Amino acid sequence: MVEIENWRSFIGRRLRLRDMNVFFAVVEHGSMVKAAAHLRISQPAVSQVIAELEHVLGVNLFDRGPKGAELTLYGRAVLNGGMAAFDELAQTLKQIKFLANPTVGEVRVGCPETVAAILPPVVKEISRTHPDVVVKVHNVVAPMLDLPELRSRELDLVLIRTTNIQSRMPADEDLEIEVLFNDEPCIVVNRESPWARKRNISPADIAAGEWVLPPPGSSNREAVEETLRAAGRAPLKVAAETFSVQLRVNLLTNIRALTVLPRSMMNLYADSMSLKVLPIPLLTKPWPVVMVTLRNRTINPTTKLFMDAARSQLKRL
Repeated sequence: MVEIENWRSFIGRRLRLRDMNVFFAVVEHGSMVKAAAHLRISQPAVSQVIAELEHVLGVNLFDRGPKGAELTLYGRAVLNGGMAAFDELAQTLKQIKFLANPTVGEVRVGCPETVAAILPPVVKEISRTHPDVVVKVHNVVAPMLDLPELRSRELDLVLIRTTNIQSRMPADEDLEIEVLFNDEPCIVVNRESPWARKRNISPADIAAGEWVLPPPGSSNREAVEETLRAAGRAPLKVAAETFSVQLRVNLLTNIRALTVLPRSMMNLYADSMSLKVLPIPLLTKPWPVVMVTLRNRTINPTTKLFMDAARSQLKRL
């Protein structure tokens, strides 16, 4: 590895953005031939750029083989640092664009379906104050704090519900985690259901019902199972398993069916969806809705707009 005394001067003279773009293309496509086709340049030109990068850095960035080009340990380090550097530059350019015209921009938000269901107040607030800002919502499955799309900077922030958030924070030192509010699961039925008309209802009453639940291992399902187990009831009769909120709600048209949904969602939509929350408390762990960003990543102005709107609108739930 070369010894560098003045890193700023070295990077300015020897590492070009174009060369890093070629490097990223080889990583993405797994071979220099495919990277060349993607970039619409010749394969020898790609090979020369990579060879020059390796010469400048004094290490091999790729292992070449019949299956293509695979990153070495050094190449992985260049990829991680290079992505962060390019992302910071992109955030700076977005900030400049926003400063020039503070009414336009976009924010990329990741969340599971049950969190997306409570985003309308946030989007409406942004639309009211900044009508040309686009909120792009991407579905993520995030029972844990893995969040690869956030770490790869494909998303600006993520909103999720998760349990035992404090115990996970030491293992996620690259993440900034802000609790917006504490949610809770609740048992939900169709408003025309005989369950909805019962005055005094207990876990024993609903144990024999037909349940539409998320798959085993999910927080919602565990809350229902633990509550009924504590009441000494037999295993649930599960008619359908799905993470889909829309499918669970639609299946409640079978008026004998029960499901479990977040309290925040019911606060917003129970009336419009003709649903009723049964007055049966579930045995459950804390279930906070959290906003997650990458620590030490520049927050662009449109992302900050969304974060401020999420704090003001979602904390009301």
